[in-house]
Amino acid sequence: MKYKKFVRYYSYSRISKYYKATGHSKAKAMMLYYGNLKIAQAFHPLLGILEVILRNRLHSELAKHFNDGNWIINQQNGFMKSPLLIKKNKRTGVVITNDYLFREVSKAEQKLKNKSVNITAGRIIAEQTLGFWISFFDLIHYKILKGSPIQAFQKLPSGYGRKEVYEALNKIRDFRNRINHNESICFVDRKLDFSYTKETYQTIIQILNWIDPDIQSSLNEIDRVLKVIEKEENKQQC
Repeated sequence: MKYKKFVRYYSYSRISKYYKATGHSKAKAMMLYYGNLKIAQAFHPLLGILEVILRNRLHSELAKHFNDGNWIINQQNGFMKSPLLIKKNKRTGVVITNDYLFREVSKAEQKLKNKSVNITAGRIIAEQTLGFWISFFDLIHYKILKGSPIQAFQKLPSGYGRKEVYEALNKIRDFRNRINHNESICFVDRKLDFSYTKETYQTIIQILNWIDPDIQSSLNEIDRVLKVIEKEENKQQC
């Protein structure tokens, strides 16, 4: 495809950053745009696996904590409605309720009802987003749950805890949102730089290792991230 048509289809505002970053090379700009997509594509299996494993580990630990495999249903009127989730702004007097978990579970229940599907804990769990599971590591939910979510990470290094897990998971979520919205991941300060993708990859592996170091070795057949990044890096150096 000619560059002029390429820009027309993908928009000047989107492509211009690739054009500038590649030294105003039309060919390399097009190559980098597609390379950005290839790298994003390589991340998807890894991100999906991380989300499934995190979800299942947290469910397991919370089921133990509540001694209830249906905790996600039964705790809608339990910790999800804790008075500790209600705060009053001292300056404005406005009362703010953090009912995020309750709302997400209720939303999932309604979705299942609309489909005329039986409501089960497993189905509600499957409906939840990565953000839902990350929220168990925000300070207020973590305190209410007496730190039980951290038990999902049996191999945390000494001195590491909620804060480190929360920050790492949020970094991964921000990255996932970028690739889901087809945003660039091969720039740092508007300059061509693959360090952001490499650092995020290491954060994903770190999270998996904190759960169980055996997970990484089981992913050899599907983890192509670093190879794809290296290939696209080399193309830009030619």
